[in-house]
Amino acid sequence: MSDNTLIADLVPTLRYNDATAAITFLREAFGMTAVMVVPGDDDTVAHAELTFGNAMVMLGSNPPAGSDALLRWPVGGSALYGVIDGDVDAHCARAVAAGATVVLEPKDQDYGGRGYTVRDPEGNLWSFGSYRPRV
Repeated sequence: MSDNTLIADLVPTLRYNDATAAITFLREAFGMTAVMVVPGDDDTVAHAELTFGNAMVMLGSNPPAGSDALLRWPVGGSALYGVIDGDVDAHCARAVAAGATVVLEPKDQDYGGRGYTVRDPEGNLWSFGSYRPRV
């Protein structure tokens, strides 16, 4: 974002063992846009920023095993939610076609909206739906 536009006040940050593959997956599965990818050493990703509507996630490569424990994060333990304005079922089908594993099939929720949950190739849970929380 060349104009330094603020996307969100809270930006989830993830680590992936294969961040390059994760970026490709997130683009293909969910329609995210990579707005910054900073290469790291040995074909890793030092830092990346991906947008989804007016939201953003940041991610990077997990350091190799044996690295400083403070810099190495567990993978597969995050759960994120994204609001979509389009066809929830079609969005889920796109995610599955890109390699996501369905955890919860698309369904109408008691609190409103329709949503689904999938697991990405490294184990993170991603939920998408038409429910938009209000502040």
